[in-house]
Amino acid sequence: MIVADVSIIPIGVGESVSKFVRRAVEELLKSGLRTEIGAMSTVVEAKDFKELLEAIQKAREAVFEMGAMRVYTIIRIDERRDKELSIESKISALR
Repeated sequence: MIVADVSIIPIGVGESVSKFVRRAVEELLKSGLRTEIGAMSTVVEAKDFKELLEAIQKAREAVFEMGAMRVYTIIRIDERRDKELSIESKISALR
């Protein structure tokens, strides 16, 4: 299982980017992957790397389709193969 922290940021579209970010998040939610929206990034849970990248690619394309000519994407990935990994397991490990 993979837990990823994703930020999709349009460049050169003005001061406020919330409508672009909202569209990217909508696309991630549409993917069916577990998605948790945060103030600065979105956390996504996927079964494998391919599934994760497909969802992120669709989210990026949605931002380009809105007229952004440049998109900066930050992805941090935690993948474990020795035991089950989830958003909850990462949070509960801190408590």
